[in-house]
Amino acid sequence: MKRIGLIVLAAFIGGAAAIGGYKLLEPKTAQLSFQDQQKVLFASNSKVSSAGSVDFVEAAAAVSPGVVHIRTSYSGGSGESSPMDMFDEFFGGGGRRMQRAPRAASGSGVILTSDGYIVTNNHVVDNADKIEVILSDRRKVSAKVIGKDPNTDLALIKVDATDLPVVKMGNSDNVQIGEWVLAVGFPLDLQTTVTAGIVSAKARSIGILARTQDQPTQQEYDEYQRTGKLPSRTNSSIESFIQTDAAINPGNSGGALVNANGELIGINAAIASQTGTNVGYGFAIPINLAKKILDDFRKYGEVKRGYIGVMFAPLDADQAEKFQIKENTGLYVTDVVPSSGAAAAGLQKGDIIKKVEGAVIYDSPDLQEKIGRLSPGDKVQLTYLRNGAEKNATITLKGDNTVGVSTKTASTGKSTGATIGKLGASFAPAPSALKTKYGVKSGVVVTDIQQGKVFDSIDIPKGMLITTVNGKAVNSTKDIEDALPSSKNGMTTISGVGPNGNYTFSF
Repeated sequence: MKRIGLIVLAAFIGGAAAIGGYKLLEPKTAQLSFQDQQKVLFASNSKVSSAGSVDFVEAAAAVSPGVVHIRTSYSGGSGESSPMDMFDEFFGGGGRRMQRAPRAASGSGVILTSDGYIVTNNHVVDNADKIEVILSDRRKVSAKVIGKDPNTDLALIKVDATDLPVVKMGNSDNVQIGEWVLAVGFPLDLQTTVTAGIVSAKARSIGILARTQDQPTQQEYDEYQRTGKLPSRTNSSIESFIQTDAAINPGNSGGALVNANGELIGINAAIASQTGTNVGYGFAIPINLAKKILDDFRKYGEVKRGYIGVMFAPLDADQAEKFQIKENTGLYVTDVVPSSGAAAAGLQKGDIIKKVEGAVIYDSPDLQEKIGRLSPGDKVQLTYLRNGAEKNATITLKGDNTVGVSTKTASTGKSTGATIGKLGASFAPAPSALKTKYGVKSGVVVTDIQQGKVFDSIDIPKGMLITTVNGKAVNSTKDIEDALPSSKNGMTTISGVGPNGNYTFSF
C-alpha cells in the first residue's frame, strides 16, 4: 500500500513538473504573427472548429460567431450633409463604388484572436469618432484603431474582451477560380448574413482604391475653396482582389470571405455596381496579403512597405504594338527609380518582367500583391527579358523613405529632374470655359504627345487638363519648365483633371 502511494506521489510530481516546464517554455503568443498565434489556438482549443467538411452548414456555423458588426459615428451626426458630398461626382466614381461610411455607418469585421484583435476595412473606420463592435453574444464593446492603410483598405482594431470566437485563416494562394465560397457579414443593417457563390476571378484590379484616395479631406476642401487648387496625390494602392459572385452589399465591408472549409481567404471590401447594391460582382482582399499588413499594424502601428523601384506598363497586344516589341505578356519597364533596389540590381528601361519568385507575371496585381507581402530589406527574385534573353536579378526592397532619392549632378549638386523634352508633350493655356467647367483657376491642356516619351508610357491622354506640376499651379509651358526642377525627392508629380475625375501621375 505504501509502495502504491509512493508511485502515485511520483506520478503527481512528474505531471506537475511537466506542466510547469511547458508553461516556462510555452511560446508567448503576443510575440507571434497572427497566423502562428492562430496555429497555437486551433491546435489546442477544441471549442473552435476548423470546419473540415465541405458542408456549407458547418462552415457557416464555424465562421458566423467570429464575424462582428461594426458601428461607427462621425462629427456632425447622422444624416448631416457634408460640403465634400458635392465632390463625389467631380472626383469620379466610374460606376464602381466603394462602400464608404457616411456620418453614421456600419460594417463588418473578423475576429483574429481570442483577446480581441479584429480585421476590417480602412474605409469602415477611417476618421470615425467612435467605433462600437457588436459581438455574436449581443454584447456591445468599444474598439480602438491599432493601424489602418488606405493603400490596401485594411484596418486592425482592438476590443477589450477575452475568450472570443476566432475565424481560422486560410491560404488565399490556393484559391481556385470556380471554387465555392461564402461571404459572411452584416449587409444593409441586417443581422449576420451568409451568402454563397463562386470565385469568379483572381488578381483583379478595378482602380477603386486609387479613386477612393482621390476623395478630399475637409482641409483639402477648405484649401480648394480658398485657392481653387485641386489636391495632389500619388497612387500607391495595391489591388489584387478575389472576385466573387457571392452577394456582397453595403455593410458587408470588412466581413469574411471563406472557403467551404470555413477558412478565411479574403476580407470583403468593394462591389462593382451602378446602383450601390449587389449586381453579382464583389471583391475581397486576399488574406495572404492581409497577414503581413496586419502583423505590421500590431508591431509598428503602420505598414512597413518595401519597393522595387520601377515604373511599368502591363503588356497586351496593343501595348506590345505601341512599344514595338513581340512580347504581349509581362510588365514593360518604362523607368527605373534612381537609388532603388531595381537600379542597384541593374534593371533598365525596356526590360520586361516575366516572373517574381518563379511565379509568372501576367498583370500588375501579380507583382504588386507579392511585393505587398514583403518588407524593406527583404530580397525578391525577378526574371526578366532584355533583348530577347532571359535574365534573373535578386532585388533588395527599399522603404519609401529611400526610394526616389534625388539624382545629383557633380557640378551643381542639384536634382536633375525631368524636362519638357523628357515629358514628350505639347501644352496650350486652358480656355476659361474649360477651367470653369472643372472648377479650377489654373491649367494647361495637353495638345500633343510624342510616342515613347513619359506621357505616352504612362498613358496621359491628349486633351487632359494639367493643373499642377510638383505641387505648383501651371498656366503655360514656361510654368511647367519652372516647376519641373522643384521636385524634392527626384520624382516628378503631375496632377490634372478630365471627364472621369482627378488624376495624379508620378515618375
